[in-house]
Amino acid sequence: MKIKDLLYEDLMIMDLQSETKEAVIDEMIKKLYDNGIISNVEKYKKGIMAREEKTSTGLGDGVAMPHAKDSSVKEPAVVFAKSEKGVDFEALDGQPVNLFFMIAAPEGKADVHLQVLATLARALVDKELIEQLKNAKASTEVLKLFTEKEKELGVDLASNEKSEKSFIVAVTACPTGIAHTYMAEEALKKTAEKLGIDIRVETNGSSGVQNQLTPDEINRADGVIIAADTKVETNRFNGKRVIQRSVSDGINKSEELINRIIEGKAPILQTSESDNYQSAESGDKQFVWGDIYKHLMNGVSYMLPFVVGGGILMAISFLFENWLGADSVWFTSLNQIGNAAFNFLIPILAGYIAYSIADRPGLLPGMAGGLLAVNSNAGFLGGLVAGFLAGYVMIGLKRLFRSLPKSLDGLKTILLYPVFGLLAIGLLMYFIVGPIFATINNGMLGFLENIGTTNKVILGAILGGMMAIDMGGPFNKAAYTFSIGIFTDTGDGIFMAAVMAGGMIPPLAIAFATTIFRNKFTEVERQSGLSNLIMGLSFITEGAIPFAATDPIRVIGSSIIGSAIAGGLTQLWNVSIPAPHGGIFVVTLSENPLMFLLALAIGSVVAGVILGLWKPTLKHLEISNK
Repeated sequence: MKIKDLLYEDLMIMDLQSETKEAVIDEMIKKLYDNGIISNVEKYKKGIMAREEKTSTGLGDGVAMPHAKDSSVKEPAVVFAKSEKGVDFEALDGQPVNLFFMIAAPEGKADVHLQVLATLARALVDKELIEQLKNAKASTEVLKLFTEKEKELGVDLASNEKSEKSFIVAVTACPTGIAHTYMAEEALKKTAEKLGIDIRVETNGSSGVQNQLTPDEINRADGVIIAADTKVETNRFNGKRVIQRSVSDGINKSEELINRIIEGKAPILQTSESDNYQSAESGDKQFVWGDIYKHLMNGVSYMLPFVVGGGILMAISFLFENWLGADSVWFTSLNQIGNAAFNFLIPILAGYIAYSIADRPGLLPGMAGGLLAVNSNAGFLGGLVAGFLAGYVMIGLKRLFRSLPKSLDGLKTILLYPVFGLLAIGLLMYFIVGPIFATINNGMLGFLENIGTTNKVILGAILGGMMAIDMGGPFNKAAYTFSIGIFTDTGDGIFMAAVMAGGMIPPLAIAFATTIFRNKFTEVERQSGLSNLIMGLSFITEGAIPFAATDPIRVIGSSIIGSAIAGGLTQLWNVSIPAPHGGIFVVTLSENPLMFLLALAIGSVVAGVILGLWKPTLKHLEISNK
């Protein structure tokens, strides 16, 4: 790239009319806007003037180079303008300026404006060139002069540009922060390597944020990929090209996401610091199901540690009750500790659903709404509704208070949002949501208490099968969330048994199939059988995803059958697990643990045999491929 590639005839003003510094800047910015180089005149001018306030870009000898790097710039360009009379531009030598070069550089790209500045500066050291430019009558003469000068200097902007690959940053996160988070990270890294692109991936996993992106990395990145089903802090990406998709898209559509960033097809994220409104690509669906699922999963993500920690400690306390009696200090202490965590479940769920929708202002009304749901016996369902209501109430309040003076921004956060948000959600919960959902909750619990064995087995089979449909996706999380809701409302872990068994089957079935039907799998697949065994026993369904991605019909189909059988058998044999997670490590805490293990074994063998028989041998695959 040479200067003439950025400085073309349509961007030249050979007879500048303006007589003041600001008027010159306005006239040159208008030329950029009229030619589609910038999208926002005021925003770009703000950048230009901010640069001038630091030090005048009037370099002396009648030359000025005002410049700005801004997100409103669509492509790099240089405006050339020539004033016959000269303009007082506050130049460093105090002399009038006749030649102006306004450099527009897009944000997020390599430092094009600095490279152009360096090239122009080298050329304009030549006082003879300056005189020739002052005397030029036509734009073609200007281009010819720079072409000749570049040949003389041997300057080619392309040779000065960094030879680095394109660089993008990404964030991955899933509700549990266990498997999908890191699978999406790996998929993005491998795809970027294949495409010859540098990438840095931040993971928001169960152990917290790892490989956190630095401001410098974000600033120099060509764009940002957010592959997450939970809320990710996006204000730091303001002004960058951002794609927001589900974590499963990060795994399965990594090449598409990376290409959209590199091709400049991702929208620029614009956020308001006070209200935190966002505009960025979030997939084909702009609202409704995609957003609702993301908000729900954000609440579930923050709730899970309370569920798992509190649930397992309560389950252990019951063991001490059986061994040592209800008066045992071990029973009472562990039970109280577990209950302390459980008391937070619904408020945390509701609070972080609202936080996902409305950012920090949604947290207070969401958590308060969740607590009101508990106190009114509206239960888990009431808490869900409270979270969504609180979030959208706060969005409404943000819009209502948007017209207030900027000077009152601090008052919004400290006073207006908390008071009006809490009042609104409190009244809604007290007079409408609480009574309605208390009735619904009581009716549902009454139905479940009186449900017959046959219907219970069918429901268990449905929940178990759902766990295997998408292995950590919406169906899986819907079944798990339903079971958690029953668990928190009643303390009965009978449906947790169906869900846990159903979620353990897919990786266990793969471990079984890769061991028994070895000629049906590659060496790499057979080696991964052990890791699937461990993940299956640990209730990490996502271990089966790599197999499901390469052979979805056989793997998912066989897993659904095995998971449905295991889920139904847990209900037939009245198995109950008082812990919401942990897999094989909490089975001893269950009622009828041997029957749970038998249901698990039957489901795993059935699914594994179906997969093994259904899958063609490698030799058959080679013949068919030929």
